[in-house]
Amino acid sequence: MKQDNFLEKARWSGFFALDALRGGRVKERYRQDLKAYRYGTSVEETRDRIRKLIRHAVATTAYYKGYDPEVPLEQLPLVDKNIFRDHYDDFRSLKYINAAGNRVMTTSGSTGTPLAMVQDKRKILCNTADSIFLGALAGYHIGEKTAFIRVWVNNVKKSRIRQLAENMVMMESSSLSDDAIRGMLDTIKREGVKVLIGYSSALGEISAYIRRTGEDMSAYRVHAILPISETMPDPVRDQLADQFSCPVRAWYSNEENGIMGLQDKEDNSYYINSESYYYEILKMDSDLPAEEGEMGRIVITDLTNYCFPIIRYDNGDTAVAKRTEKDGRFRLILTELYGRRSDLLYDTRGNAVTPYVITNNLWNADGVGQYRFLQTGLTDYELRLSGDRDRMKPEDLVARIRPALGQDAKIRVTFVDEIPVLASGKRKYIENLCPAYKKS
Repeated sequence: MKQDNFLEKARWSGFFALDALRGGRVKERYRQDLKAYRYGTSVEETRDRIRKLIRHAVATTAYYKGYDPEVPLEQLPLVDKNIFRDHYDDFRSLKYINAAGNRVMTTSGSTGTPLAMVQDKRKILCNTADSIFLGALAGYHIGEKTAFIRVWVNNVKKSRIRQLAENMVMMESSSLSDDAIRGMLDTIKREGVKVLIGYSSALGEISAYIRRTGEDMSAYRVHAILPISETMPDPVRDQLADQFSCPVRAWYSNEENGIMGLQDKEDNSYYINSESYYYEILKMDSDLPAEEGEMGRIVITDLTNYCFPIIRYDNGDTAVAKRTEKDGRFRLILTELYGRRSDLLYDTRGNAVTPYVITNNLWNADGVGQYRFLQTGLTDYELRLSGDRDRMKPEDLVARIRPALGQDAKIRVTFVDEIPVLASGKRKYIENLCPAYKKS
């Protein structure tokens, strides 16, 4: 045990010693993130960062070349993944297009064709510092034995040497069968893993397996769990925390931007790193700012990527935000994070319904192994169930969720052998297929 701790501390110290030899830029950024977390981000400095980014985009990219370099951020167009794909080369900065040290990050493609996003060296450095800071805030320090659970496509796979250097185990989540989960747990125990990072759905499947099998958790050494990419229902989060006797705090992240925020210890709110990202929350049905407390669309301006400027990016997620300002510094909290707009459910009167209504009511229902809830029409829904049919009580499950959707909701129950895993390795529990609500 002592040897493990010594080597882990040596990795942490060694990383920052190497960074110091290179100018200490990661450490400097880490301290900047820490200051912002404690005191907020400077309003004036944020304005300057946005202005510099816009000037750069106008001067060096084809997409923005027709704009006045002093144009206000709010007057620039919103962009999304489809626009990035259709005008990919137009977004690439001529100044950085062939710069040494660029890297390409590719989205998972869970909701469409994968998107390749180029990042420059400064963006990579900021991502590294942000990840280290938001990890440490959650109880994870680089160098600790970590299991990373995701689909390991070629562009993100790590070599054995890199895994050894980072003290990390790559765990493949393309299969979440009982045998696959049993193998993961055996490795986590055998390797003395201390930190679990992975897709929320994969971690949820592991938690369900532990509950279902009565796994003895006394020999596990995990002390921090960080779900990524998908929203984790409160009951699953609480169950994981209880099973491993450690905090579970989700990162808010995506491949194209990086790790942008961290979930609070107690609730569903997320602290957003405003040193690297400027957020707008816009109304669901227009491009006007949402009122405080109103659910809206997340629009991101990445303040650090000059190779591929990401300005006013509507990433498809929805949230309720609260911004506070004091002494020229501000802080942004997402009090609720709902996930993909295309997956939002609506009741029979057309009001948006939080996905937690479904996940919180179905996560531990007797006999239910897996489920998927679909909205197929304005008042039509389908609940797909996989599990022990003798123990499941469909009428009880429907009764749990009908009040949130409307008493006139038509909810069909379908039994299936398995809820399939997406190519990205995530399992989609909720989806809106109603043509009236379907977004492009």
